[in-house]
Amino acid sequence: MSEIILMSDARVAAVPVEENGEPLVDVSAHLRVDDRKHEDSRGAEVHLRQGVLDRLLRAQALLPDGLRLLFVEGYRPPALQRHYFETYADGLRAAHPDWSADRIRSAASRYVSPPEIAPHSAGAAVDLTLTDADGRELDLGTAMNANPEESDGACYTGAGNITGQAKANRAVLGEALSAAGLVNYPTEWWHWSYGDRYWALQTGEPAALYAAKELESR
Repeated sequence: MSEIILMSDARVAAVPVEENGEPLVDVSAHLRVDDRKHEDSRGAEVHLRQGVLDRLLRAQALLPDGLRLLFVEGYRPPALQRHYFETYADGLRAAHPDWSADRIRSAASRYVSPPEIAPHSAGAAVDLTLTDADGRELDLGTAMNANPEESDGACYTGAGNITGQAKANRAVLGEALSAAGLVNYPTEWWHWSYGDRYWALQTGEPAALYAAKELESR
């Protein structure tokens, strides 16, 4: 397996951001949307930068007949990102009181991005899965948002401890999204992004396109 660069890596934070001003747009008229994150985000989660939505629609068109993307979460307000990160890090501290602050930060970033570089808070990242034509979710090996501890690492995109069918489904999802220009965060099979620092680092782009922002009230 190739090196996994975590969100906490200094190389990610070092990528400059040249905000291109694209708006956050509501994806719900364009994609099949799940509401499991609505309670936390109160509707913010159905937004993405226009360039990310355009690429998701391209990816959906590349899927085999009968398959659809199921959009679960896009934009995440910075305050909610901080809450998620700190809550998960607190759990790791409780479980591993001997770990250093740097080790806690690194371990936490396998599952929740440090708030200051979070792709979700820039509207650049999406958590998604696949469904059949009737809206039934396919088997991708773990529940979405299963953390590394509870899944025994099966949440990693390249994990070996999942069924052959789950591996095949992950490959279908990954091929379509990669062809459309998105990159995966390899500790989370469901997390894909475009235009953020992680995307820029992985693709060799000189700068990210999207900075963190607040969703304007409507």
